[in-house]
Amino acid sequence: SGLSQEAGSVEQLSLHCAEGSLEWLYPTGALRLRLAPRLPPTSAAVKGGSPPHVTACIKPTGTFRGAQLYLEREGMLELLLPEAPRPRARCFSWLPQEKVALFLQAPPPPDISRRIAAFRYELRGDWLARPALPAASPSAEGACRPCNDTEILMAICTSDFVIRGSIRSVSNDAELQESIIGVSATRIHRQKFPLFQAGGRPGWPVGSIRTPLRCGVKPGPGTFLFTGWLHFGEAWLSCAPRYRDFQRIYQGAQRTRQNPCEFPVD
Repeated sequence: SGLSQEAGSVEQLSLHCAEGSLEWLYPTGALRLRLAPRLPPTSAAVKGGSPPHVTACIKPTGTFRGAQLYLEREGMLELLLPEAPRPRARCFSWLPQEKVALFLQAPPPPDISRRIAAFRYELRGDWLARPALPAASPSAEGACRPCNDTEILMAICTSDFVIRGSIRSVSNDAELQESIIGVSATRIHRQKFPLFQAGGRPGWPVGSIRTPLRCGVKPGPGTFLFTGWLHFGEAWLSCAPRYRDFQRIYQGAQRTRQNPCEFPVD
């Protein structure tokens, strides 16, 4: 609470958890949040490859008021969230040796009205395959291209969810720049949380998967293998080959013993 802070003071905090939330009541002065996630070593680090990036995503609540959020990188400040921002996630990455922090500043003079600057955050190591970072960069190259065979094989092993099913609908949210794909699942191979639940055809779970609007997803017939990641409790698309194409890719990898994990194919 800012009520316990002196005007102009800067409170120092460290964020070690992989994900969490912060609420700052009656913002006064500033908070400096050091980003120091306790992450396991990645394969690149273990094998002596190029150092992996760390990725953070910040999503303000719909009632975020009373402060502005900046990214502090090597002494330079970049505005991430203005006061009263849209409830969209902002993502950014850095190398482990870089010094980064979040600087949450309340504009002077102190405002004693009840305002809350609150947001959720996720801190991750190098995201495997090609996870959807919907707000990382509007011009991020490759964000919408189809996955290659290697990426598909890795996606079935490492994704938060792997769902076989068909597209029921596609709706677009212009304000959030997101497309929402309604999916009817014929088989749930894996899901870390109950994203898909009964509600469609008898015995067929349904759910929704998001992807950046710029990717221009269209509804189409056929069965797909949807893979992806949880992002602030929502499913985001990574790879989605047609199931018959996935069968061909997986069976080819089996013959050459290049499949990174076992997966049921029928």
